[in-house]
Amino acid sequence: MASNHNLEELIPLKPNDFHILLALTSGQKHGYRIAKEIEEESGGRIRLEAGNLHRTVQKMIRLGLVEISRTIPKDDPGDERRKYYAITKLGRQAVGADLERMRSLIEVADSRGMFGAGRGGAA
Repeated sequence: MASNHNLEELIPLKPNDFHILLALTSGQKHGYRIAKEIEEESGGRIRLEAGNLHRTVQKMIRLGLVEISRTIPKDDPGDERRKYYAITKLGRQAVGADLERMRSLIEVADSRGMFGAGRGGAA
């Protein structure tokens, strides 16, 4: 699906959008697998319920960040009722741009002594 959105309009990504795109960078997945991967990678801090995940993915499809995959991954035995999602080129660009934005913020915070004990940060 083509998108009328440019990268600058999409950044910063909302946290759930970011985590979904990050999960899809390693390959196409169905919704439950996306949610479980996000929960595992966040140490249980982020749990996406099925309805919230579905609404978010549908929005991301409209934005051109995600697409419904036409194939089933070889490592997944599959279930014809499942929909598999894949990140698009725009989605990869968006997650990369947002990572760069976060890296820049971390550099600023680090330069102000906000990381590490005894590095000039306020107590």
